[in-house]
Amino acid sequence: MEIKQLIRRHIAMAMKRLHRSACLTNYVELAQSLHISPFEELRRVNINPACLTNPDTKIPVSALFQLLENSAQAAGIDNFGLRMAEGRQLSNLGPLALVIKSQPTMRKALEAIQSYAHLQAEEVMFLFEESDGVLVIREELIADRAEPTRQATEMSLGVLYRALRVLLGSDWHPTTVCFRHPAPVDLRVHQRVFDTRLKFNSNIDGIICRAANLDDPLPSYDPETARYVRKLLEVVDTEPVKSAAENVRQLVWLLLPTGRCSVEIVAQHLGLDRRTLHRHLQKDGQTFSDILDAARRDLAVKYLSNSRRSLKDLAELLGFSEPSAFSRWFSSRFGCTASAWRQHQLRESPPFLQ
Repeated sequence: MEIKQLIRRHIAMAMKRLHRSACLTNYVELAQSLHISPFEELRRVNINPACLTNPDTKIPVSALFQLLENSAQAAGIDNFGLRMAEGRQLSNLGPLALVIKSQPTMRKALEAIQSYAHLQAEEVMFLFEESDGVLVIREELIADRAEPTRQATEMSLGVLYRALRVLLGSDWHPTTVCFRHPAPVDLRVHQRVFDTRLKFNSNIDGIICRAANLDDPLPSYDPETARYVRKLLEVVDTEPVKSAAENVRQLVWLLLPTGRCSVEIVAQHLGLDRRTLHRHLQKDGQTFSDILDAARRDLAVKYLSNSRRSLKDLAELLGFSEPSAFSRWFSSRFGCTASAWRQHQLRESPPFLQ
């Protein structure tokens, strides 16, 4: 292997995202109830079964995604990830649960989830948008490579939904729970877990709810506990400060499907003006256009590999105003049409549950 290839491989391995193995709580029991071998499935993706006894073990995100997809296929169901979420408790979130429960209001709890989600899962990002009395909680999973994320998405949103029900009480119901993937054949598990309106083939993965009472005090808040948690975070939160380029990249992933992913809007989310953001990116050797283009390439591969949606829908998800603009951009980046690329991918790769 050439030196350059070795370097690229080393960098890719070093940048792998990780997830607390608490995410595998009840995996063995669920797999066995569906007549599949949990330990065989773990071995297939190189996850050490020993992590099942220590919820703070870090496992690669890509291995987790593949485990959930493989398990769904082996069981012949399309809701394996959601079934995993169904048996989850707030305490399974470990340090993140303490952070959430120590917040004085729902607004602060959501901000804490956004800021400290990496304590549980390095691949999960959230964006909260409030307008005209409506709150949109958007979720994005950033994988290390283009791969199916249906099961992981449903598990993550299911866990978030259950956490919000704990904080706000069983009387709380969102307006809609949205998924970008198609509806399952059988909706009963989704209806049981979410107990609200469901929207599939949406432009977002997330939860839409009323913004009323966001600033009402949470019954779980205790000032002494909050002070203790702040001290605890100084010890457990060892994540390095993200560069301006990484912060912009994450926001681009979140904002592209909304059609509002301009440099001005990204700068606003970061509390900066356009010129200041430009200077920060220059220090990282990046430009906004470069980051936007790279994100579009990554997301185009993800959507074309793991989705049957129309090219018109994909153009919208990638922030293009017209399908023709998307087609020209794709051909210039990949050397072929998006349709040809998708057909080649379907021939070369085994099908996944969609």
